[in-house]
Amino acid sequence: MDKSISPAKSGTMYGVLFGVIMVLEFVIMYVIGMKSLVNTSVGTIVNIANYLVLPLIFIFLGCNHYKKNINNGFISFSECLKTGVSITVLAGLIYAIFSVIFNFIFPDFINEMLDITRSQMIAQNPNITAKELEMGLGMVKKFMNPLIVFPVTLVMYSLIGLIYSLIVGAIVKNEKPSSL
Repeated sequence: MDKSISPAKSGTMYGVLFGVIMVLEFVIMYVIGMKSLVNTSVGTIVNIANYLVLPLIFIFLGCNHYKKNINNGFISFSECLKTGVSITVLAGLIYAIFSVIFNFIFPDFINEMLDITRSQMIAQNPNITAKELEMGLGMVKKFMNPLIVFPVTLVMYSLIGLIYSLIVGAIVKNEKPSSL
């Protein structure tokens, strides 16, 4: 058994891969055109993938990798938690850094998203007042601020990682038998 590799460190590759996949999804959607994808199933599929499917897959793969390749077929519940949370935190960190950099490189992106949001708000509620519209757009703009996006993304993916690690840990754990 190689004790030099911690459960958290063993998930690094999976966290980086997960983060890169989320960045690539974003770039592809941006290149295709966000406006053409609004109110389509593509955005919903990407969200389901980023918040449900991909975290579960990468946490499962990371825990199994640690269990089979590093820890001789054993993994405790706490090691699953460490592995899973490290994977999602690293992926969230990569995505948050990319998001902040992207918004600095393309400052018009925020305005494009505000225009899309304005159109959606008006389409959903044609009787919305100008004051309500501006108040709603003000909240959206606050949440697009890099000082808010960065920590919120990290916290969100940490919680996702914790919840999914609990589920995966309950499935894949295989405690080492204690020898007397």
